[in-house]
Amino acid sequence: MFRESGWKRALHNVCVVALVLLAVLTVLWSTAALYFDLPAVRLRAPAAGFYVLAVSAGVWLSPGLWPKLAVCGMAFLLVMAWWLSLKPSNHRAWQADVAETAWAEVNGTQVTVHNFRNCDYRAEFNYTCGWETRNFDVSAINGLDLFLTYWGSPWIAHPIVSFGFADGSRVAMSVETRKEVGETYSAIRGFFRSYELIYIISDERDLVRLRTNYRIGEEVYLYHTRATPKLAQAIFLAYLRKANRLRDKPEWYQALTDNCTNNIAAHVREADPDVIPHWDWRLLLNGKSDEFLYQNGYLVADLPFSELKARAHINSAARTANDAPDFSQRIREGRPGFTAHTLQPASN
Repeated sequence: MFRESGWKRALHNVCVVALVLLAVLTVLWSTAALYFDLPAVRLRAPAAGFYVLAVSAGVWLSPGLWPKLAVCGMAFLLVMAWWLSLKPSNHRAWQADVAETAWAEVNGTQVTVHNFRNCDYRAEFNYTCGWETRNFDVSAINGLDLFLTYWGSPWIAHPIVSFGFADGSRVAMSVETRKEVGETYSAIRGFFRSYELIYIISDERDLVRLRTNYRIGEEVYLYHTRATPKLAQAIFLAYLRKANRLRDKPEWYQALTDNCTNNIAAHVREADPDVIPHWDWRLLLNGKSDEFLYQNGYLVADLPFSELKARAHINSAARTANDAPDFSQRIREGRPGFTAHTLQPASN
């Protein structure tokens, strides 16, 4: 009897501690949501401060544990209801490099991509962007490459997928945050409703060279995947379908659920549900996604992973190539997985 009552008491205490921690987390999250996402910028700090004071007063004045938890729960539900009412938009004062949204017209294997980005960089924040219309034959896609960009932690990276065509040309696609004039990226804000999602469709001389040649402290790695032409073509079309949906119905970027990596994974699964598993911790900590792809045989390489990664680093080659017309070919020369066929120069 004593042992049974002691076990129940311990379980009760664990549950109480868990509920208290949950209540604290709801207060912290709600405070941050008000601070980052309240539309009236000048009211963000006062609103967050008032929320903390109001909840603290309610907890202080409540007579017992359950009423105190109820105060935290009701306050959280009020903030959550407001937060979920925030709607993304395609109509804001956007920065020049995300001023337009890519979209496509698909007629069989013939695709016309509108707002294909072509930025001419003089420095990271000094550039001129052109928005072009380009035509592609999807049946000419014969491969898929992956760029991973690191800017600090080895656990987090930004992936860019690039599709190779039979004539040697390439189309790069990047899933990014769409920033307004004056905004900068914040990893913390990425967990809230601060940024819309955007699909950039561009040349590698734009998307990749920006990161290797103009941004400070970014290191870029390039891998050739084993994706078949059929799979690469299906992924390309999946990207275009999502880009078209975003043009008609914008979405919030969300660092956990709607980010660069899980959108890529969704497109791959849409093309072939059996290609990658539905969960692997390296799809969350995507700085290790190349290791995941290597271990599962998705990268073209016959080398130990450490050597493959060292030889996949392209910053030096990209700076040497700079704005050369054959930029994409130069950054691939001598890299594991790239053959004379994959390095075939574009006819233009």
